[in-house]
Amino acid sequence: MALRAHALLPRQYDHQKVLATTVDAWGRALWLICPDAELQPHSFGRPYPRPRTRPYDALLVINSGGTVREQHLRGVSLRVTQLDALPNGRFVLQGHGEAGERNAQIYGPDGRLRQRFAMGRAVEYLMADRHHHVWSAYFDEGVYVDPISAAGLVRWDSGGNQQWGYTPAEGVEYIDTVYALNVDDGVAWASYHPTFPLLEARTDGRTRLRKTPVAAPAGMAVHGEQIVLLGGNRQPDRLHRCRMTEHEALLVEEACLTLPNGAPLKRYARPVGRGRHLYLRGTSLRQWYVMSI
Repeated sequence: MALRAHALLPRQYDHQKVLATTVDAWGRALWLICPDAELQPHSFGRPYPRPRTRPYDALLVINSGGTVREQHLRGVSLRVTQLDALPNGRFVLQGHGEAGERNAQIYGPDGRLRQRFAMGRAVEYLMADRHHHVWSAYFDEGVYVDPISAAGLVRWDSGGNQQWGYTPAEGVEYIDTVYALNVDDGVAWASYHPTFPLLEARTDGRTRLRKTPVAAPAGMAVHGEQIVLLGGNRQPDRLHRCRMTEHEALLVEEACLTLPNGAPLKRYARPVGRGRHLYLRGTSLRQWYVMSI
């Protein structure tokens, strides 16, 4: 199965430093750019862009079906690592560097800061839906040391107020690290270490766990009773198509996911799951691809 091209950052931004990028709940690709940033060496992996001064004004580039527009965000005080769009033209940013552990910020449609709040440490995923729900998922460096992150999966309203945190039933493993997350309107799906169940968490408080045949998936797409898990079982390009029952996800078929030209999908960044769509990018921050079920 081949990916399809979804969105590309226009060439006039080629020399700009991208702090973070995602695809939002409306299918728009977002890139947050700091015009005054430098590459900072990393103890492992590639150098990352770091604003030279803070606060700074950031440029948000939005690609909606090929139509590109810009949004300026004023007075950003974080080294942003994740962002997403909220309803009513607002945006939420998460990152490092804010005093008092207030590591998340909400901006209004005018590009002005509206709210700061603490989202916890070691945020692995930040994703919002179209109905004013924001989900944050965490990895072990936060789960074991931070009271917010300890739940592993947390839901907020779009004003930064915590609404819910995951509490496993008796005898069920707690979340150590969330490996894959999919967020649709009113529901989040997560696969987590150590046992990799499929967690279905709805905004009305209902949760359900299902067994799956895939350990350590990288991403997922969900539609009705269908779920496709990407990667896992040490096969990063493998798609596992499953049918969900009340208690488990049953493997139906497997396929190999490729780039649009048929080339092998060797490396990719953390996928973004939005309901039936799974968005991926390779090593470049500028190109997004999509597969759908």
